[in-house]
Amino acid sequence: MPESGVKKTAYDLAKRFPGLRLLARRCLRVLRGAVYRLRTWNITPDPKTVLFCSYHGKSCSCSPRAIYDYMLASPAYGEYRFLWASAEPSGEKALADSPRTRVIPFGGRAFERAMAGAGYWVFNSTLPEYISPRRGQVYLQCWHGTPLKRLGCDIQEEGNAMNSLAEIRRKYRLEGKKVDCFLSPSPFASACFRSAWQLDRRGRGDVILELGYPRNDRLANATPEECQAQRRKLGIPSGKRVVLYAPTFRDDQHISGTGYAYRPAVDFAALREALGEDYVILFRAHYLVATACDFSAWGGFVLDVSGVEEINDLYLAADLMITDYSSTMFDYAVLRRPILFYMYDLEQYRDRLRGFYFDLNELPGPILTEEAQLAPAVRATEGFAWDERWEAFRRRFAPLDDGQAARRVTEAVMGKGKEK
Repeated sequence: MPESGVKKTAYDLAKRFPGLRLLARRCLRVLRGAVYRLRTWNITPDPKTVLFCSYHGKSCSCSPRAIYDYMLASPAYGEYRFLWASAEPSGEKALADSPRTRVIPFGGRAFERAMAGAGYWVFNSTLPEYISPRRGQVYLQCWHGTPLKRLGCDIQEEGNAMNSLAEIRRKYRLEGKKVDCFLSPSPFASACFRSAWQLDRRGRGDVILELGYPRNDRLANATPEECQAQRRKLGIPSGKRVVLYAPTFRDDQHISGTGYAYRPAVDFAALREALGEDYVILFRAHYLVATACDFSAWGGFVLDVSGVEEINDLYLAADLMITDYSSTMFDYAVLRRPILFYMYDLEQYRDRLRGFYFDLNELPGPILTEEAQLAPAVRATEGFAWDERWEAFRRRFAPLDDGQAARRVTEAVMGKGKEK
């Protein structure tokens, strides 16, 4: 049987027999952990080596990239060496060009030895379950967004296609035991992270670093010239109004052997007819979504930008954003531009999948539940003015995204390493 067939069969069995899945995962974790310790027992962590990883190696971006860029440019860290774990090392030429940076494959023996030898780990998603930091190592969890939807131990519904509620909570509790520093952009996010990872229950609430998201430094410092440069880079004709559509994934939309899927919830042909030639839609799938989308039928009206590594490039290029329950809303608010909230499956998502950390009435923009509302709402943003309601939203969820977060975070984490 081909490898893809084996993988699909394994996924199907895992879905049908959760008890077997749980036992298999536990055995695999214990076995891989023992092998990892055996392979790396003689490796001593280097206090001047930092290993970065974003989205399980799917890109080299987000806050880890902002911290890396800051350290690489700062004379204070001139003696440090950097490692990047990437699923596609050959595609990271810009990183590999730095003599102090090495790109390694995510997973496998080289990755394990790099993890064991680095004094600092900087991740924006969870560690492999079988790996834990040892004495002399500092693990910074940047996470990848301010939460609207409930996370980890706060999820109440059995709506995930691949993990039971008990499995999700166990994974988050395990991760919560590992972190030395947990990055937060606001008091609101800090409270959510403490709860979702059950940090306070284990007396670990002090690992929270409430210092802002380094990835948003670029947004806070953006100039009109940089925004125009990003539009040109994407090939957007001059004079077009640019809409970024960035929906999140759905926990219950999973294809065995492939991954989470995107099921189109927008009739782009109808939207093009309603908006005319003045608009361009940038479609950005969530990083967990594996299925490709074919937008060729809509010519230059819809551009699939899911492969653009750095979402900040898209934020800068867009005049407005449409999202649903994604944390992109909090980052985009740093730019003080309009956001539309297209929540066509609101009841299903709220009541049977995730639930939310706050009442959606607090959102400053319109909540759209019908596709017919999209085009008029997009047109209405042409007269958008940033007002006190929007500013209150930004102050609550992104008060520390002031363009200096990378510096603050780096200094704090390096200080933590000296304490160890």
